Amino acid sequence: MPIRTLQTWFARKGSAATEVAVSKKKDRSQLRVGIPKVLNIWTTHQFWVGFLRDLGVESENIIFSSDTSEEQGREFGKGRGTVDCCYPVKAMSGHYGELIFGQKKKINILLSPMIHSLPSVLHGHVVDTVTCTRVMAGPENIKSGFLKERDIFAENNVIHASPFVSLGDRHMVTDQLYISLKDAFDLDKEETARAVKAGFAALDDLTERARKQGRDILTWCAKNQKPCILVLARPYHMDIGIGHEIEADIQAYGYPILWLQYLPADMDLMNWLFEADLRDGLIKSPFDISDVWASSYSSNTNEIMWGAKVATRCPWIACVLRLSSYECGMDQPTYTPAQKIVEATGTLYFKFGDLDSTKPSGGIKIRVETIAHYLGKYSQEIIQRKLSYLSPNCPLGELPSSSSTVATGETEPAVVNVV
Repeated sequence: MPIRTLQTWFARKGSAATEVAVSKKKDRSQLRVGIPKVLNIWTTHQFWVGFLRDLGVESENIIFSSDTSEEQGREFGKGRGTVDCCYPVKAMSGHYGELIFGQKKKINILLSPMIHSLPSVLHGHVVDTVTCTRVMAGPENIKSGFLKERDIFAENNVIHASPFVSLGDRHMVTDQLYISLKDAFDLDKEETARAVKAGFAALDDLTERARKQGRDILTWCAKNQKPCILVLARPYHMDIGIGHEIEADIQAYGYPILWLQYLPADMDLMNWLFEADLRDGLIKSPFDISDVWASSYSSNTNEIMWGAKVATRCPWIACVLRLSSYECGMDQPTYTPAQKIVEATGTLYFKFGDLDSTKPSGGIKIRVETIAHYLGKYSQEIIQRKLSYLSPNCPLGELPSSSSTVATGETEPAVVNVV
């Protein structure tokens, strides 16, 4: 799925001081920056687009690699693999090779950040929001595959830039990126700070719009008493070569899809869903997961557990689809707790574990048909059961008085995903 870059516009003429500041910007309009579309880039890409655009890199010169595929790996990553049991990390070799060898116009910098922590709606309610260590170290791991025989980067006049950055701790990012990227981009501290601010503005805008679309989907479902499906997965499962578009196969039956990363987190909705737990003092806030997960330091894991809690309470999330990659050590401890949480209210739960480069089309087709069958048969019962646990003051609007609406494949809107 392509990732669109942000457009730039000016609502009004800048002040004289602004024009002077702009005039002092270094000319980076011809600089071409390649970014591997992997791992946590799937939810942070707009930060990097906003950051680079503010530095003066043209939108057309910000190049993302294509979705992961076996063809990509064979053509561009063959012979450059490194030892790692995590397929999403190993697949990075093909993305690196595509950016270095597969561009008609060569890139100057391959920007592959080592993201230490992530922005999260749970920030401040959990211990920390750090990333998987394998994922964080992935850029340096894969880099070694392009150095083991000879320096492929130097041969192609490409700078490999892998800044260590804590996007979940915003006050640290300017110093981290300035130290890591000052030579590659000829940065000074002031313009780095401006670019970081622009990056977070772009990222926050995308997140806000995606969460709003998620709320629109739930509002539509509430109005029409129709079910939707929540995908509990890591960001890279949005990549069709990693997640194999399983959610799209189910969506073809007409059920709207919500992704965990863009669940609406509005306080009125969250307080309604968690009203009983808050009243009984079981949790301190709707984003508190201490009742189900004590070691709350891993960002993706935290959000998976929180998403399971939301799913078991939200009436119109009638089904949860859990995706996980082969031998993911971070995911394995969460399988049973997440399933038990979701199924506590009878919500349907289906897990596709051990996903790797192979898409077993026949097996997936049968399972998707099974999911659609159970949704058609039980979704109305699930919706009404969960509504009975909640107060009648639904923040999504007045609910229909009749519960006779039958779930069909006719659903609109369709999906929340990266745009």
